[in-house]
Amino acid sequence: MPLPDLAAGVACVVVLPESCATRELDLLGRLLNACGSTLARAGRVRVTGGQLADVPHARAYLVFGEAQAHALGRALPAAAMQSAQIVLADELSHVLIAADAKRRLWSALRNLRRALAAAER
Repeated sequence: MPLPDLAAGVACVVVLPESCATRELDLLGRLLNACGSTLARAGRVRVTGGQLADVPHARAYLVFGEAQAHALGRALPAAAMQSAQIVLADELSHVLIAADAKRRLWSALRNLRRALAAAER
């Protein structure tokens, strides 16, 4: 599989809340590894104090929680928001305890993988 073209931007960025338990980060790592190398290599940024600093422009963003989605919306220019695939998922703490949140996350990851694969062609 060819490496992503870095000049074209980052393939995917994962946006996380300020605090994540070790168990939640372990779940995230296993999920992204299960979804293939593109998502396994996704950049990760954390929202700190309700703000995101230095968010790279990417083809896709996987956002865990509404508060993080609002922070991403404030940090990215409108053109970047329009051109990117943005997938909102439940917070990882909720995914660990709720079956419906797990189903929504797997569905979101499947759609994200398809969108990234289509963009690579």
